[in-house]
Amino acid sequence: MRVFITGSAGFIGFHLARLLLEEGHSVHGYDGITDYYDVRLKQRRHALLRQYPAFTATEAMLEDATALQTAARAAQPDVIVHLAAQAGVRYSLQNPRAYIDANLVGTFNVLQVAQMLQPRHLLMASTSSVYGANTDMPFGEQQKTDLPLTLYAATKKANEAMAHAWAHIHGVPTTMFRFFTVYGPWGRPDMALFKFTQGILAGTPIDLYNHGDMRRDFTYVDDLVRAIRLLIDAVPPAPDQRRPEQGWQPIEGDSLSPVAPWRVVNIGNSEPVRLLDFVEAIEEALGKPALRNCLPMQTGDVPATWADCTLLQRLTGYRPQTPVREGVRRFVAWYRECYEASSADA
Repeated sequence: MRVFITGSAGFIGFHLARLLLEEGHSVHGYDGITDYYDVRLKQRRHALLRQYPAFTATEAMLEDATALQTAARAAQPDVIVHLAAQAGVRYSLQNPRAYIDANLVGTFNVLQVAQMLQPRHLLMASTSSVYGANTDMPFGEQQKTDLPLTLYAATKKANEAMAHAWAHIHGVPTTMFRFFTVYGPWGRPDMALFKFTQGILAGTPIDLYNHGDMRRDFTYVDDLVRAIRLLIDAVPPAPDQRRPEQGWQPIEGDSLSPVAPWRVVNIGNSEPVRLLDFVEAIEEALGKPALRNCLPMQTGDVPATWADCTLLQRLTGYRPQTPVREGVRRFVAWYRECYEASSADA
């Protein structure tokens, strides 16, 4: 396949690109290398991908429609995976304009590219944050998601709605996936695992919101990108293609739209973990206790997330299952290799 990935220098885009390249596919990455966090980490990810002959990249902003269209036309992708976004729940409280520009305008530009090129499948990242104020768990794809608690979540909900309308009007088969607290090597420095590891090693207090009384469905990044890879082949059929006489069979619990080749799929570990247990796993991997700074719940946070991944398993036969302690151990090994080694060299 020829795959066009937006956000290829990002955490998830890097891992997905590497998986596809290892399988022998060609990948064209598109990334703005923004300074939301250390651009050197993004550059290092792209540098590793450039070691593969089948990887090429364009470094430009998602909001630059001309640059995006030029890159996509040249790549002529069979599949588009849209992962680029302004991420971060808490940052959306500080800089909401960035979310409008990247997540709404940028995503519209991607939809226009899909309309123009008509790939066999468009896949786009959403988030568990769209479940917002829902308390009925585990979260299922067919629950209402009308109560987002942050602008970040609202823009992702809007992306789902925009993509559905585009799939209905222009017929591009589209799959949205909702990520649940992804972690692992090459992760973002603003994410909990990175900050906790950094803080514990430095002997500085780590911030535990709601006094650590939270649960998250932590999903290891290798499991996540394996699920995305399998979903690439699970193309949502158009309404006129859903004919039993042609071999189509409905899937129980499918989120497939009745009027468009569009569906949404949860990708999570299906096992909520206490934040305090997560911290203990980091302490164990580091061999060092954390200094804990207990704080009240922050605006926009939710006490728990928990994914129902039944649909993912029915579509692909796969379900993420890396235990948190194992995933944390792998992250810590990567962190020490990349950051402690570089500090020693300096």
